[in-house]
Amino acid sequence: MSRHTSWRAGGPARYYATPATPEEARALAAWAQRAGLPLIWAGRGTNSLVRDEGYPGVVAAYRAQAWQLDEAGETALLRVEAGAPMAGLARRLCAMGWAGLEWAEGLPGTVGGAVFGNAGCYGGDTAGVLHSAELLIGERVEVWPVERLGYGYRTSALKEQGQAEAREGVASPPPLILAATFRLTRGDPLALVERAAVIAAERKGKTPSGSSCGSVFKNPPGESAGRLIERAGLKGRQVGGAVISPLHANYIVNMGGATASDILALAALARAEVWARFGIELELEVRVI
Repeated sequence: MSRHTSWRAGGPARYYATPATPEEARALAAWAQRAGLPLIWAGRGTNSLVRDEGYPGVVAAYRAQAWQLDEAGETALLRVEAGAPMAGLARRLCAMGWAGLEWAEGLPGTVGGAVFGNAGCYGGDTAGVLHSAELLIGERVEVWPVERLGYGYRTSALKEQGQAEAREGVASPPPLILAATFRLTRGDPLALVERAAVIAAERKGKTPSGSSCGSVFKNPPGESAGRLIERAGLKGRQVGGAVISPLHANYIVNMGGATASDILALAALARAEVWARFGIELELEVRVI
């Protein structure tokens, strides 16, 4: 899975699949269930880490990317399939003069991943602009309004359900996000493109070079996870091929040849030191498989 995750680390999955239609996804889930194999929908792997032991089932990335914009005067509804990249979508909408997703300029990952984890940055998040999501649940396609997704900071009802079922060893196929519909408003294309360029420059200035997953930990209420790790004196701390970035302490970077165990050891060290010094418990933002 090091080939399919942005950290470029982690063990093998027994099977890896890339369905591109609801029918292919439904067939894959049915096959995995008949074979007694656990199944994980993992997107493009920008917020995931597979342990070195690997995963004994199926890891699948849904690839459909089509989108449709329905305009109604000064507003519009954008339906986009879950495999579409968020950053490219944000840039295109800005150039077309539609506001709502400009905060996602440079955001790694797909629409499905953003909906699953309530991705957000630079004053915006998925929950703030999402209208509804289409889910494949078993054999059925259901449309959930944003309220049903139970959004919180970097989490959703789907994410929490998945974590609970993983702990309990539930074998049934998890829901798959097929598409999302976003609410947009008309704006000035030049201003939106300029705003996106500012965000892109700021993101580039804060992003360490090397392979990473972005922020490792959620920010605790009223705090910055990166600043807490920095105050704990951990910038530059290295285990194997992984290092807590000297540029941004909430990034763990694979400098080459890092294992998942190296990365998890640094994450555990950061959590332990921040707890010991400040009494604050850091919570992982990434999913460990």
